[in-house]
Amino acid sequence: MRQLLLITDGCSNVGMSPVVAAAHAKAEGITVNVIGVVERGESISSAEVEIEEIARAGGGMSRLVDTRQLSQTVQMMTRKTVVTTIQQAVNKELRQVFGAESIEALPPERRGEVVRVIDELGESSPLKVALLIDTSASMRPKLAAVEEAIRDLVLSLQSRSGRSEIAVFHFPDSENGEGCVCDLDWTDNIAGVKRILPRLAMRGTTPTGPAMMQVIDFFRQGDYGRTIRGEMDGMTGEDVV
Repeated sequence: MRQLLLITDGCSNVGMSPVVAAAHAKAEGITVNVIGVVERGESISSAEVEIEEIARAGGGMSRLVDTRQLSQTVQMMTRKTVVTTIQQAVNKELRQVFGAESIEALPPERRGEVVRVIDELGESSPLKVALLIDTSASMRPKLAAVEEAIRDLVLSLQSRSGRSEIAVFHFPDSENGEGCVCDLDWTDNIAGVKRILPRLAMRGTTPTGPAMMQVIDFFRQGDYGRTIRGEMDGMTGEDVV
């Protein structure tokens, strides 16, 4: 199972529509979840509609949360998406095999057996989660909470019996860029990683759609993230504050 989790606090303002990009992800079998991060008293109502539309087009969920709720929300959405994906596949099989529209339509004894199988698959199925982090200027005070949420997610996924891997990206990749940078390639353990997101010179643009398309390419090509990172090595000095 494959998920793209977008964490942002504003509207896209550069490049292709992120809603279109989310539809591309869904067609590739990648579920897109979106978290809008706000601080107490802050409103991002102008971005709320876009956040909801991205998640809907990507077959996922959207939430608006403050930084205190971020870690819990990241874990909840990741786990719930796994269960929902499995339930959708099971319901499809039920219609074909038993003519039942859903698990609830089954006799009680068979329903319990199906629920048990879903629970087992939810814990044992391989999972890849790519986190795409908006690092436009307004996100600066929120990045510490984002990094904590990433570490907590890894700890949560390590309790699954199936292989769970994450990759981390931030966008934009330059002052007027439309891409993203791979900060952490696929891994199931970040215990030795002191800093996930580098110290960044925050950018003003928010190229959400193009960045999402680049992450979709990352899913398509197993070593794409290494290529991105290699290309960016020579630019590190420009991004450090």
